[in-house]
Amino acid sequence: MTDESTRALLLGCGDLGTRIGLRLADRGLEVTGVRRDTAAIPPPIRGLSADLVSGDLPELATDLLAVVLTADARDVGGYRRTYVEGMARGLTAVLRSGMPQRAVLVSSTSVIGPADGVVDESTPARPATATATVLLEAERLFLDAIPHGTVLRPSGLYGKPGGRLVAQVRRGENPDPGRIANRIHRDDAAAAVVHLLTREGPPERLYLANDEESCPVGEVRAFIADQLGLPQPRPTGEAAPHGKRIDGSRLLASGLALTHRTYREGLAAMLAGDA
Repeated sequence: MTDESTRALLLGCGDLGTRIGLRLADRGLEVTGVRRDTAAIPPPIRGLSADLVSGDLPELATDLLAVVLTADARDVGGYRRTYVEGMARGLTAVLRSGMPQRAVLVSSTSVIGPADGVVDESTPARPATATATVLLEAERLFLDAIPHGTVLRPSGLYGKPGGRLVAQVRRGENPDPGRIANRIHRDDAAAAVVHLLTREGPPERLYLANDEESCPVGEVRAFIADQLGLPQPRPTGEAAPHGKRIDGSRLLASGLALTHRTYREGLAAMLAGDA
């Protein structure tokens, strides 16, 4: 699918975009990352300074496209500016030079909305928040512009040292321990995007990305406490398991092998870095 002449473009090059770009560069591809401030983009990714929301955009010719945006504000206005208006401008700049061979949009499982039991790619999207509704609109806009494109919906990303769960355990808090937690390590999410861009044979239009063990969040907090040598946080709130379990088997069946198959491998590596 790729060779050294293949060009890859990242619309958005934050933490996840950078992880994707470095993996593509390791394959010998020419990789360009688009963001306002390119100072944080590491080589060999070539940084291109551009404001998708309001700046002038050059033609963005590419063979492989990954849309990995981060909202400029965590409210519905910020989501709309970034994921709808900004992405639309970015896609227009790309398509002026022709249709990419492959394209992946990183969305979120939040568009599925609240549910109980197992959910997969056939589960209707019923977003329950304004921001998730905007993400679903962005998915439709992306597929309208690039009909052969692929939407990847990862669950909760983790893998940076620290984080909310670790902070809760350090404070001895364990709210709503029965809520089902769905997650995927950032490195595995990046690997999933690279896999979909470069695999032999066209990918499907939609994949969910999740590790292989959704479980009550209280179990995750208990594991963190054990790893840190801290007392077990006392449960508060609903303890019976409840919520949706993300089934990511379609992505795994396509040939992706996770490095962090469960939260145990991923959190152990993350906490070692935190220490």
